Amino acid sequence: MKVFSSDCTFDYSWEEVSTANWRKYCPWNDKSTHVIAVDTLSRTVDKETGILRSERLITCHQTAPAWVLSLLSGPPVSHVLETSFVDPAKKTVTMCSTNLTWSNILSVRETVVYHPLKKVPADPPKTQFKQEAKITALCGGWQSVKRKIEDATAERFGQNAKKGREGFETVLEMSRSVFGEERERPGQQEHHA
Repeated sequence: MKVFSSDCTFDYSWEEVSTANWRKYCPWNDKSTHVIAVDTLSRTVDKETGILRSERLITCHQTAPAWVLSLLSGPPVSHVLETSFVDPAKKTVTMCSTNLTWSNILSVRETVVYHPLKKVPADPPKTQFKQEAKITALCGGWQSVKRKIEDATAERFGQNAKKGREGFETVLEMSRSVFGEERERPGQQEHHA
């Protein structure tokens, strides 16, 4: 098993990040062009805790290295199941994703958590991002093949994670700009007062 982990800080409030998270794969994000579709399968709110639980199916163009594609053969698209939990009381967004494509050969389980950083007086609010992916080749037999598949998957995962953060930063910028302009429009103040 290989473990990929990363963390970073977004210079946006938790409210901005948790809202923009639903637009992560929109046209504003030119770094996630491999995402073909995002379908919401279910969305519920726990009446006692207020936690929003969502399940989404994410369909992507296959981005595995060519030698892995030829070895495993399969469709040109892949599917990922994402289950997310938004806890407004604790101010956390937790997303758990697992691959559905090739899941009998390769397991990729990713967990992402967003939470606000402790506020420093006079500093704007910031949000901490933590990501961990556990990558396990399940094909039996040759350890060297399993290790190469895990290494290649972890490397590609890291490349995609970097692009994903860059793209999400663009989505955050656009969201702040667009929704900031919306809040400033005449007549909007009366609706929010």
